[in-house]
Amino acid sequence: MRLKIYGDSISGNCLKVKWTADRLGLDYDWVEIDLMKGETQTPEFRALNPAGQVPVVVLADGRPLAQSNGIIMYLAEGSDLIPTDAYDRARMLEWLFWEQYSHEPYVAVARFQVVYQGRSVADLDPKLVARGEAALQRLEDGLEAGQFLVGDQLSLADVALVAYTRLAGEGGFDLARYPKVQAWIARVEAALPIKD
Repeated sequence: MRLKIYGDSISGNCLKVKWTADRLGLDYDWVEIDLMKGETQTPEFRALNPAGQVPVVVLADGRPLAQSNGIIMYLAEGSDLIPTDAYDRARMLEWLFWEQYSHEPYVAVARFQVVYQGRSVADLDPKLVARGEAALQRLEDGLEAGQFLVGDQLSLADVALVAYTRLAGEGGFDLARYPKVQAWIARVEAALPIKD
């Protein structure tokens, strides 16, 4: 049995799994799941992930694994995407935890509301926008010390955070206000097999 990745191509959380697998040269089957059509809520899909969310991978031995950052950690085990130094590895994890708690809920949600729900940027909740801007500023500040989020080498922190950051403009965020972030996006895109 081959690795299977169940994901929706509109989801940054799914794409970071795809990019990690592609960067590592893994052999897998991509199974497109349409979030907007409710395909994560079918009994068949919920048998893979009772939470009814993508991405999900089914490993070669048949075991399912959910949650994007857990999946990319599993896939990248032993690769150069995970720092060998314990402190740098912990810093990478710090960024991964922060991404799901303090970045994705604002930057990605704003984009989803504008692009997929048809809301105008002016109608977004001001708190959502302010928190998204704070997340982008945190990234800008975090890039003071190096070319990537953990020093000068691409890590899973970069893979996880570039997924929605690169599309933040679609949610009404002005990336021109964050020049270090813009330069970092270009570096990460060049280092990953990202295809629009």
